[in-house]
Amino acid sequence: QVQLVESGGGLVQPGGSLRLSCVGSGSILNAYDMGWYRQAPGKQRELVAAITAGEMTNYADSAKGRFTISRDNAKNIMYLQMNSLKPEDTAVYYCNADGRRVVIPGRIFWGQGTQVTVSS
Repeated sequence: QVQLVESGGGLVQPGGSLRLSCVGSGSILNAYDMGWYRQAPGKQRELVAAITAGEMTNYADSAKGRFTISRDNAKNIMYLQMNSLKPEDTAVYYCNADGRRVVIPGRIFWGQGTQVTVSS
């Protein structure tokens, strides 16, 4: 029942910034742990940043100090602010919501992804 839609990707120069958004619908996501993942061509999908229902955060080493994950529960939106972007950040970025620990347990949900390209 949960649907997730990412937006905000695009082409940016090295050192630039982007803010990704993930809009949820079909269910209130306040109680869901959520996160941002990315996948580059030929590479496995990796966790970039995570945020729990209690708004505790965790970052991949590659993102720490440059990216900030946040959520606006009133709007059912999760964000990823990306600063000081590097070419190696180029990937499709996916929104994730984990429904396994909510009051009525469900499953993990994924968005369709948004492309981020960092290039001069």
